[in-house]
Amino acid sequence: MTALPEQIGTVAVQVRYFAGARAAAGVPEETVHVTRPDGAVVTAADVIAAALGRHDEKLANVLPACSFLLDGVAVRDRGIAVPDDATLDVLPPFAGG
Repeated sequence: MTALPEQIGTVAVQVRYFAGARAAAGVPEETVHVTRPDGAVVTAADVIAAALGRHDEKLANVLPACSFLLDGVAVRDRGIAVPDDATLDVLPPFAGG
């Protein structure tokens, strides 16, 4: 059986950082490429780990307090599958009135 193209290679995810996450990352957005482990799905946790690997401890200190949106939908389970060309928004807690 031949693997389908979407089952091999990498997944490209546009990661967008907001507010304090943007300051910690030093960029407003970036494309993160995550290798599929043996054709398995790439999860939100995989994308977050790959983003952390591109930055220093500033981002690592901010991410535990962040929430995430995958293509505009709240991520409640970081084990959710992330498709190629998805967008993951990183949202730190916001203050204000």
